[in-house]
Parts: sequence; C-alpha cells; structure tokens
Amino acid sequence: METQTKRSQRRTVLITGGGSGIGLGLAERHLAAGHRVMITGRRPDRLAAVADRLPGIETFTHDIATPEGREQLADHVRRTLPELRLLINNAGVQRRVGVASDHSPWAEAQNEIDILLAAPVHLGRLLVPHMLAHGRPGVLINVTSGGAFFPQPFAPLYSAAKAALHSYTVNLRHALKATPIRVVELMPPAVATELAGPGQAHGADPDDFCDSAFPLLDGTHPEVGYGPTATPEFTSRRTAELRSFDAMSGRFPVPAYGPGGVGGEV
Repeated sequence: METQTKRSQRRTVLITGGGSGIGLGLAERHLAAGHRVMITGRRPDRLAAVADRLPGIETFTHDIATPEGREQLADHVRRTLPELRLLINNAGVQRRVGVASDHSPWAEAQNEIDILLAAPVHLGRLLVPHMLAHGRPGVLINVTSGGAFFPQPFAPLYSAAKAALHSYTVNLRHALKATPIRVVELMPPAVATELAGPGQAHGADPDDFCDSAFPLLDGTHPEVGYGPTATPEFTSRRTAELRSFDAMSGRFPVPAYGPGGVGGEV
C-alpha cells in the first residue's frame, strides 16, 4: 500500500532552462522529492554536466527560441512523458541595455522576446492538451519577474516581455479553471543567476529562493513571490487586481478548456 501511494504521488516534471539557476534549483528539489524530472536547454555540454552530477535526471537539447525547437520538444514529451504533471516554463535571457542606448541588431531583441514570451505561450499551447489527456491533476508554472510589475530601465524589453507573460498567465488560468490543471505564476525578484550573462549576477541567493518557492508550487497558490514580490503591500495589490479580473472576465464569454480539451464558455 505504501509503495502504491508513493507511486501515485510521483510526478513527471518538465523544466525549460533547467541547466542552471532557478530551473536547476527546482529540478534538484523535485528530483530529491522522488519525482521524474526532465530539463531542457540549448547547451548539450551543460545538460550533460548536470546529468553526471544528478543521476536519474533526464535531458533534452533544443532551441526554445524557435517554433521548430519548441515543436521538437513537444513531440519528444508526447513520446517519452505520457503523464506529464508539471510544466515549468523557466527558460530566460536578459539583455541589460536601456532604450536610448540599444543599437543592437533587431535579431537580438527578437530573440529575447521569443525566449521570454513566445516560448512559454507556444509551449503551453502544445502541451496543455497532452496534460489534459491523461486526466490527472497537473500544474503549469510560468516564471515571470518582479520586473513585470516594476519596470526596470536597465532591462526594459525584459520587463515588458515578462509583463506580457504575466497578463497571458492570468488569462490561461481563467481558461483552465474548469480542468484539473492549475496555473501558477512564479514571480522572482532579482536572483543571483547567470540570466544576464557572466559577471551580471545580483540579488537573492538562488538556493534561498528555491527553498522558499518549492513547497508552494503545488497549484494551491496561484502566485508565488519572494522578498519584494511577497511583501504584504505587493500581495494586497495582487489580490485586488485578481479580484477585479474575476469580476470583469465574464463580460465577453469565450471558449475555455474542459477536462478533455476545449469545453464550454467562461
């Protein structure tokens, strides 16, 4: 009986951008809890190093910035993770350049938008039907940022993309509310990772952040913050905004997901 219970509690977890930083920290904790964990990234050497250090972890190399790379991942997940229960859209990049001084080729800005916004939206569209198909409770987590709520002049495009992802996450939660899938927004403040590149790390200790966030990612908390994104003032503001959304969201009913796919209107 105990073995069956443990098996029923074991979740299959997919984390994008899991080769370092917050993604790796959450992968370590899920693996230690006995879950099946797959991490993805663009650097096979980094993923191989993680796999050597964490026996049992699974990896997949792809370019999440491209539609083709996201479709490759989704195809792989459908074949190898039939009972995906937890998707963490974590992959990120941050260009620290102000609006007036950004003279880089547009391709650099487009890549940032693709990784931060297009990737989680597209991957959710690809994998939500897969997560609904097995009928078991699941959680989809989009990692945004304090910059989504406090625009950062040193990273304006990053802030804007995260603000857009925040907005989309609220609507995704609304569309899935009649299903077994819960939608969580993880809202880190500045965390000392490699997000912005070598020598740019600043903020909270990654282990402290992951230790705090990990127990709250079970789907019972729609938004999870830390430090400045978890103060009473910030939380009160978020509660009021979500209440306003709930009050206004029914003005123009739209099709929503049902337990097995698209269902009725909300």
